[in-house]
Amino acid sequence: GFHVVINLLKNDYSVIGIDNHNNYYDPKIKRERKKILNKFKKFKFFKIDIKDKKKLFKIFKKYKPSVIINLAAQAGVRYSFINPQKYIDSNITGFTNILEIMKFLNLKNFVYASSSSVYGDSTIFPFKENQKLNPLNFYGQTKLMNEKIASIYKKNFNMNIIGLRFFTIYGPFGRPDMFIPKIIDKIKKGKIMELFNNGNHFRDFTFVGDVSKIILKMVRNINNKKLSETYNLCNGQSYNIRKIIKLIEKETHLKLKFKNKPFQMGDMIRTFGDNSRLRKKLKIKKFTSLEKGIKYTIE
Repeated sequence: GFHVVINLLKNDYSVIGIDNHNNYYDPKIKRERKKILNKFKKFKFFKIDIKDKKKLFKIFKKYKPSVIINLAAQAGVRYSFINPQKYIDSNITGFTNILEIMKFLNLKNFVYASSSSVYGDSTIFPFKENQKLNPLNFYGQTKLMNEKIASIYKKNFNMNIIGLRFFTIYGPFGRPDMFIPKIIDKIKKGKIMELFNNGNHFRDFTFVGDVSKIILKMVRNINNKKLSETYNLCNGQSYNIRKIIKLIEKETHLKLKFKNKPFQMGDMIRTFGDNSRLRKKLKIKKFTSLEKGIKYTIE
């Protein structure tokens, strides 16, 4: 969200930010991001929860945004087994609130984050947008539900809706519970990192700078009906977790201490997306390499 907003502001868009600043991870990081965004005159912020339909409606009615970008969701696979209600509140109720308000106010343009988690236990690689979906965890199920809800509104209420299946986003100011920030933090502090499944996972890591550029491009072309589809937003390469550790060790000149842990329920062994639909529609030539992205994130 932070990276998308800052990119829109730098390109002279007026942006309204909505966030509940919950404590799923340290709200201090969220406040630090907000401090940077507050420097822009065309940025307004409202601290509300998207499950609060009345407050959300007041903002939408007052500002009538030309595009709504929904990156608000309760994230995390493991946490979804502990507190599924949070996922219902944000990912189902909050998501539907946005679309209901859009319908009522006749707002037409919507971009939202889905997830690679919708592919679940698929053994067909790379994942293509039109293949069978079978999420392995509650988080993935709510994201698949988002896609189904969105398609109903698109079909029945003449909306331009773009769904983006995010594949392991990383970069500066990132979520501290994500894999790359975790390694950087542990290696810097000399603490032990827990490696699930002995680190034998593969992930399609996608640099956040690429994501913000792609969303900006979509906002600029939002009225093009041909764009209204679901896309894999990924780098298009799958890396072993242990390779990521080696890259970070090389960049920091430090060694990671780690402890092997068993496989966690709900985890996907491998994510690997086909981004050809996105490349073709938006004429994207290249994505940031993992080496360059990690270097930039550490700096």
